[in-house]
Amino acid sequence: MSEPDDLLAEIEALEDKLTQARASITRRFIGQERVVDLTLSTLLCGGHGLLIGLPGLGKTRLVETLSTVMGLSGNRVQFTPDLMPADILGSEVLETASDGSRGFRFMPGPVFCQLLMADEINRASPRTQSALLQAMQERMVTVAGADRPLGTPFHVLATQNPIEQEGTYPLPEAQLDRFLFQIDVPYPTRQTERDILLATTGVEEGAAHQVFKAEDLIAAQTLLRRMPVGDAVVEMILDLVRAFRPQEPDASEQVRQTVAWGPGPRAAQALMLAVRARALLQGRLAPNADDVLDMAQPVLSHRMALNFAARARGESLADLIATTAQSLSRSGAAA
Repeated sequence: MSEPDDLLAEIEALEDKLTQARASITRRFIGQERVVDLTLSTLLCGGHGLLIGLPGLGKTRLVETLSTVMGLSGNRVQFTPDLMPADILGSEVLETASDGSRGFRFMPGPVFCQLLMADEINRASPRTQSALLQAMQERMVTVAGADRPLGTPFHVLATQNPIEQEGTYPLPEAQLDRFLFQIDVPYPTRQTERDILLATTGVEEGAAHQVFKAEDLIAAQTLLRRMPVGDAVVEMILDLVRAFRPQEPDASEQVRQTVAWGPGPRAAQALMLAVRARALLQGRLAPNADDVLDMAQPVLSHRMALNFAARARGESLADLIATTAQSLSRSGAAA
C-alpha cells in the first residue's frame, strides 16, 4: 500500500481502540463527552492538561480512570501549602551498608510515573509549583546535581477549583503555558446527573478496563504527528494566534482595547497538535477549519489575559476567543 493508504489504515485501527477507550471511560465517568475527548486529546498530543471545575464534578475520578484505560502507571499528589519540592521529585538519603560504609541513595518521588495527577495544584507554594516546570517541559528532573529522566510517556493532569481562591497561589504564566489545554469541567446536564445518581448509589459501580498500553499510546502520538495538515489550516492557526496579540498591526480594535498580553508560539504549536487530535478522534485523515474553531478555546484561554479595564466591564476571554475565531473564519471563507 502507499503511504496515504498505510496512514489511513493505521488511523482506522486507532479509531477502533479510541472508541473502546471512550466506552470504558464512560463506565466510571458518565457523560461529559467534551471533557473526555479533550483529556484523551491531551494524551494523544503528548501534553499536559489543566482541569478546572468545582468540587464533586469527577475530575479525580476521570484521571484515575484514564490511568487504568490507557495502561499508564499513575500517582496522585494532593497539593497543600506545606508541600515541598522533595515531596514531588524525591530526595537523597544517607544509608549505612552492612559493612558499615555510608552512601547516598536517591529515593524517587511520585513524579516518577507516566501519569501524574496534581490535585489542586494552585494550593502549593510557587517554590513547589516550580518543581514541575522542568518535568513538564523536559521530561526529566534535576536532583542533587543529577539529571533523572521520567517515565515514558509522561503526562501531568492538574486540577483547580475556580471559586475557592483563599490560601491559593495562582500559577505563573510560564507554567500555564506548559499546559496543552485548559479543560473546563462544567456541571452535568440533568439527564447525565440522573445517570450518575443511578450508577453510583447502588451496590456495584461500573468498572473501567485497560484498552491501551504505554507503547500503544506512544505509537498513537507518533501517528498523530504524521497526519498531514493543509496550508489553509496552517494559515488559519497562525492568523488566529496572532490575532490575539495587541501589538500586532493586524490586531482588531477590540483586541487592542481588551487584551493585556497574547499567546506565544507555544500556542500555535499546541493548536497544530490539537486539530490533529480532534480529527483523529473523529476518524479523519487530516484536520479542517472546524477543528481549529473547536480547539481554539481550550488552547488559548490560559495563554492570554484581559486588561483591567476589560475585566471591570465584565468582558470574558471565552466570548472574545469565540467572536474573533468566528470573524476570522468568515473572512477566510469570503476570501
